[in-house]
Amino acid sequence: MSESRNQLLSIGAFFIILVVAILVVATRLLNWIYLVPLVLGLFGLWLIALAALRSSNPQKYERSPFSTMAMGGCLIVLAAAWYVFYYGWLYSLALIFLALGVLAIAAALRRR
Repeated sequence: MSESRNQLLSIGAFFIILVVAILVVATRLLNWIYLVPLVLGLFGLWLIALAALRSSNPQKYERSPFSTMAMGGCLIVLAAAWYVFYYGWLYSLALIFLALGVLAIAAALRRR
């Protein structure tokens, strides 16, 4: 029951994120090229918030809150790499490797 509630919550959050991204592009705060990275980054933030919600009441056969947080972080890094690609592809590559390294260290420290 909890999983279906979280799925419905995520669908609603995704539609709100789409509206916010479209409004940001429509007001010309960002170029339309950055619509997809903005949606990815905001949805990554939502996944991190969802991981915080899941950590208070974890279910037995559900994805762990750490996994959800890692997916959200990866989406944020992917969006940031897409945005930084304008300045050079090496910066994007360095950002992705940095995030992979931090995630590997966090996963290693998490295991006892």
